Amino acid sequence: MAPPLGNDVHTVRPELRHTRRSVLAGLAAFGALGAAGCTRVASASGENGGDLLERLRAQGVVRLGIAGEIPFGYIDRDGNLTGEAPELAKVIFKRLGVDRVQPVPTEFGSLIPGLNAQQFDVVAAGMYVTPDRCEQVIFADPDYRMPDAFIVRKGNPLGLRTYADALRRHAKVATGTGYAQIQHAVEAGFEESDLVIVPDQVAGLNAVESGRVDMFTATAVTARLVARGSAKAESTEPFVALVDGKPKVDGGAFAFRPTETRLRDAFNTELHKLRRSGELYRIVRPFGFTKAEMTTLTAKELCGS
Repeated sequence: MAPPLGNDVHTVRPELRHTRRSVLAGLAAFGALGAAGCTRVASASGENGGDLLERLRAQGVVRLGIAGEIPFGYIDRDGNLTGEAPELAKVIFKRLGVDRVQPVPTEFGSLIPGLNAQQFDVVAAGMYVTPDRCEQVIFADPDYRMPDAFIVRKGNPLGLRTYADALRRHAKVATGTGYAQIQHAVEAGFEESDLVIVPDQVAGLNAVESGRVDMFTATAVTARLVARGSAKAESTEPFVALVDGKPKVDGGAFAFRPTETRLRDAFNTELHKLRRSGELYRIVRPFGFTKAEMTTLTAKELCGS
């Protein structure tokens, strides 16, 4: 099981309660930026760790690839860029001498291809650090760690608290497109073909509320926020999934092109300062994160090298 979240009281920003329609409306307001995101940024030199940091300082703006996912990185209904990763990026890049951040919305599955195709400068979407992804990009150290949790019907009638419970109860399981929870469920014994894959967390909540599935599995913070206020569903306590028989705690981080080690290292330096001072937690707390989700994990550990 994951460490208990405790009784830490936190305020969730009003926009975190918005529906997918609100998020999509915000993305529409940024349609021009999305179109602009299809234009390649100028190529950076891969020599001596890359020169992207210097170029970002000169132009005064960094372009962030986001996937429109609450609470990690999205456009709110007023058309403003926000979320755990963008708000952290605003602080760190300001410290690095880059005054502005500009969103480039895209599908989650297009974030790494878009980054390497130079459609934006950094992935700021709370992306989990995995060995496969580490072969395509370089990561900063994680800014959070995250166990899993379920969204279930009120009262949790099937008593679903772990994947083993769900397997034993023959529960119908849903999760999101590209979610790490697909692997977690398969490792527990589910056939991937039996999982119901939905576009996003709101669709997952709807599937539970309608009775189409027994549970929706996601990150603990996503489950908490999406189930908040639902009259028909609730989130379970966080727990650590088992992968290859071992507890698997995932960590989310910013991703950079492999040539840009100088930018990644400078970003890490500021991230570690924020972590030590406690300011990192203060930045992410309004988005539903708790102290239990703060971490000292490193990208190297999660990359497996």
